[in-house]
Amino acid sequence: QVQLVESGGGLVQAGGSLRLSCAASGSIFSINVMGWYRQAPGKQRELVATIRSGGSTNYADSVKGRFTISREAKNTMYLQMNSLKPEDTAVYYCNAEGVLYGSSSGLKRGDYWGQGTQVTVSS
Repeated sequence: QVQLVESGGGLVQAGGSLRLSCAASGSIFSINVMGWYRQAPGKQRELVATIRSGGSTNYADSVKGRFTISREAKNTMYLQMNSLKPEDTAVYYCNAEGVLYGSSSGLKRGDYWGQGTQVTVSS
């Protein structure tokens, strides 16, 4: 099985910074794309940023220049969030797409979500 565990959320004042982490565990051979999504109360889940295995990144316009996504090794991802605004308040979810896992006797492929971590930015 594959699990994603986020950490690093919390309460911060506007203008402050937070760093989110996501660690993927299991018999993972590779992960194609990892990303952060967020969902604010009463709103749909939206893309924040993604990073491919080759390192290319994609950001929502609302976070460009303030947030930085990065990957360490193949299974760990970070989101450095600077100049936080109250509108960044949401539950942030880690996503792993195209996860190849298993053993020499058989490989499987799937997409996974973490449980989410709350980020609250006070004005």
